[in-house]
Amino acid sequence: MAGIKDVAAEAGLSVATVSRVLNGHPSVSEDARRRVTEAVERLGYRPNAVARSLRTDQTRTLGLVISDVMNPYFTELARSVEEEARALGYSVIIGNADERPDLQDHHVTTLLDRRIDGLLVSPTDGGSPGMLGAARAGTPMVFVDRWIPGVDVPVVRSDGRAAVRDLVAHLHALGHRRLAIIAGPAATTTGRERVDAFREALAAHGLELPDAYIGQGDFQAGSGRRVTEGFLDLAEPPEVVFAADNLMALGALDAIRARGLRVPDDIGLAAFDDIPWFVHTDPPVTAVAQPTRELGRAAVRALVDRIEGRPGASVTLPARLVVRRSCGEGGTGTGNPPPPYEGVRREQPQS
Repeated sequence: MAGIKDVAAEAGLSVATVSRVLNGHPSVSEDARRRVTEAVERLGYRPNAVARSLRTDQTRTLGLVISDVMNPYFTELARSVEEEARALGYSVIIGNADERPDLQDHHVTTLLDRRIDGLLVSPTDGGSPGMLGAARAGTPMVFVDRWIPGVDVPVVRSDGRAAVRDLVAHLHALGHRRLAIIAGPAATTTGRERVDAFREALAAHGLELPDAYIGQGDFQAGSGRRVTEGFLDLAEPPEVVFAADNLMALGALDAIRARGLRVPDDIGLAAFDDIPWFVHTDPPVTAVAQPTRELGRAAVRALVDRIEGRPGASVTLPARLVVRRSCGEGGTGTGNPPPPYEGVRREQPQS
């Protein structure tokens, strides 16, 4: 493998001049810059990033700790983060916390040991000790999707309250009155916020959310199955189940089909966190869609601002309701329900 001395010999320049060119020093001539560039290309020279980081105190590397890599929402978020970071000249190392605070701390510690320049974190709960310690120590950090109240870190997230209001209004217009929710973990901000938004939206239509219609999930498919089975065992099951994330919605769908029931003929299903799979289920699932790619890009920009000495601002983007056919919107053989709530746009069927 070629080294900097080989580049200097190939370019006919001193090692010091080559070093200045590679580090972007403004004092080198255009001729020297050209000769070094051509020598690097001929030799296939790759600078040692670790050695460079020791000189510059920067690795041009970001850490991303996500809650669950198996969740399609976080998979898309990670892809967006990596794309934006690469465009800004940074690399990304990803750690999967698997919704476990201990794994979250493990990844945070490992990433800091690797001298990353900053951290993007989607907290698994109210705050693991290692992650909180890193934030309070002044590590450049941005929370994405979830956040921890009281911790002075910029937050990049979506606001789903308006979309949940639209969903409940849509279901009300369809004639549904018994609406249940599979909630996410109460220890997470998103888990609490989605239940609160659902309850408030129901109250706006004079509807209550009985305790029997609130099932505690954990953002995993298994909890969606378990909670939905409980709903179906009630003397008066709900007319629609709203799952507070996509994996729990898939679990709910499994439970409904295992009973020999059909969506939406026997029970409706809606979800928070739209995913590409939902257009391929039968019927396609009505869902609240977050601007996932935009969130990833905004989070990277906020973190790079902090790394480079600029104030990183919090960003909140709106979610939206995507109406399909899983709540009795028509075309299911159940008659002609009322038209959907006018505040949402209906997604065209896939051809």
